[in-house]
Amino acid sequence: MCGKPTRRPGRGRPPVYCSRSCQARAYRRRRQPLPAPGTPPAPRPTDVRARRRRRIAEAVWRIAAEQGLEAASMRRIAAEARVSLRVVQYHFDSKHALMVDALRLLHEENERLARGRIPYDMTEPCALLRAVLDEFLPLDEQRAFALRVFTAYYARSLTDPVLAEVFLAAEQPLERLVAEIIGVGEAAGSTASGIDRVHEADLLVSGAIGLGLDVLHGRRSLADVRTVLEYHLRRIFPDTTGTPHPTPRPNTGPSTD
Repeated sequence: MCGKPTRRPGRGRPPVYCSRSCQARAYRRRRQPLPAPGTPPAPRPTDVRARRRRRIAEAVWRIAAEQGLEAASMRRIAAEARVSLRVVQYHFDSKHALMVDALRLLHEENERLARGRIPYDMTEPCALLRAVLDEFLPLDEQRAFALRVFTAYYARSLTDPVLAEVFLAAEQPLERLVAEIIGVGEAAGSTASGIDRVHEADLLVSGAIGLGLDVLHGRRSLADVRTVLEYHLRRIFPDTTGTPHPTPRPNTGPSTD
């Protein structure tokens, strides 16, 4: 019944079950009612575990965004996630492991959302670069929320090497992506002569992040920040016709399911 081999007796009928426990499981399955047509399959244990870990991580994000990571005690996280402290301790060995895993999940979530928003079209490198830089600005609730969480993590990463390793990737993927986009424009002859795409990428990424924080703090308006970024794009791509910024779609941030 379960697929395991059964012993063939010297006489009598061959056994159907490999053990009494296998027989008991088969009996319980027969007693369970069949699902109605169209009923979705029951979630697998691995799916339930992943959703529970995600729910706990989202609680860390909300606390970090509103009060900072210093307020994220295990009890506070459990209360925010609406689970027991035992559940949090079951899924994560320690508070530090939870902090690191929540940061990794936030990176993955941001990358997933950014891929859906950015039109990957290397035939228009300036427009593509503009869309990439938009991801560093608090254009909607989700991006503003993520920026606040990352700011809380940045402060902690200054004294936590493990968090710093997750927070600041050594290979600098964002800078490499921006440099690659500028390089495509350079190969097509649409960039200004004599620019260094690596240095330009470093300036654009760090500048966009800092300007995004200024918007969060209310020191600059979003329109002012976009004017500054557009100035630098025009310096790199002097002959490119401007493309209007799309109206950002509303995004309410991570779910609480």
